[in-house]
Amino acid sequence: MISILVNDIIPILVIMLLGYLCGKFYFFDNDQRQGLNKLVLDIALPAALFISIVKATRKMFAQDIVLTLISIVGVVGLFMLSYYLDKLLFHRTTQQAAVCALIAGSPTIGFLGFAVLDPIYGNNATTNLVIGIVSIVVNAITIPLGLALINKGQTLTKKKANANPNNKGTKVEVEDIKGKGLNKTKKKVVVTIPDGVPVTDAEAKALKEKGIEREIDLARAEIADHADEPHQPMNPTLKSVINAIKQPVAAAPLIAVILVLIGIRIPTSWAPTFDLIAKANAGVAVLAAGLALSTVKFSIDKEVIWNTFFRLFLTPAVIVAAAYLCGMGSDPTKISMLCLATGLPPAFSGIIISSRYNIYVKEGASSVAVSTVFFAVSCIFWIWLLPILAHMF
Repeated sequence: MISILVNDIIPILVIMLLGYLCGKFYFFDNDQRQGLNKLVLDIALPAALFISIVKATRKMFAQDIVLTLISIVGVVGLFMLSYYLDKLLFHRTTQQAAVCALIAGSPTIGFLGFAVLDPIYGNNATTNLVIGIVSIVVNAITIPLGLALINKGQTLTKKKANANPNNKGTKVEVEDIKGKGLNKTKKKVVVTIPDGVPVTDAEAKALKEKGIEREIDLARAEIADHADEPHQPMNPTLKSVINAIKQPVAAAPLIAVILVLIGIRIPTSWAPTFDLIAKANAGVAVLAAGLALSTVKFSIDKEVIWNTFFRLFLTPAVIVAAAYLCGMGSDPTKISMLCLATGLPPAFSGIIISSRYNIYVKEGASSVAVSTVFFAVSCIFWIWLLPILAHMF
């Protein structure tokens, strides 16, 4: 226990603290921070996931089918549980609860997966398979699901607001854009925006000048992003699914799994090429996590405490219980890997979506910050408890 704490956990905390201080003292500007995030999520992590998973075999996949099912059903199920509990306990709207689920219900497997699991369990096919599966679930299932729920909630909000005859709205002057390309024209127009409805970016900007904060409409933002394209904009929910699967962090492990399942082996001579860039993942990811944390202003209330508890303690507890109930007790190491992989701090993609659409921003940012800080406590707690449970069962 002391060895794991000194050799594995403390270095993570020190590097994260270094990233936090670098952010607070403006050692990196915003573009540089985004560059580090891109290096981790689009290059280093996909390379690490790909080369580690293709070293597996179909036999390993067959042996780990229970682990895979627990990962998929557990992560998605707990995502939805976070969503429903936030609506029930804190009376949040559908879209607010969806963003809460993207934060409290999704682990930051991309940033901290390898950094936490590799030092403790070693860089082996099983460890990397766990990280790869959880990464696919978070990036290819829960993010599109969250966006679909946001879109559903905003549609219901607009219907209710427009059906209210007493909703007189707010008059603002916004920039109206007509045409495409060289024929594009701009002019100022006065519009009346019903109170409480999600708005476009231009309307949000105009309302902010009047001191009114408003959600950005997911569907209308998607249409605006593709205004110059000659075809009809794709449904935002469908597009979010396709975009998620196209991201390297989701595509790389998916391709690796497909290659293993159909029996295509990658030559061992290719491994050093992937390994060289993959080695940059853990250190840079933890530094980038510290940088991201430095940009967050947070406060603590009952909802933030609940989100932190749900992310760091309740989620891994449910996963561990499911693993023992499903007969994985003979391999406590895999249960431990799965526990820590699903018990990581909140996924940073959730706070990015929160900021983009101005939904659940304060609570989301606070939940990310507090959970990241308290992960040091939860990680040590699970490393202490899991061996005791292994002896009991």
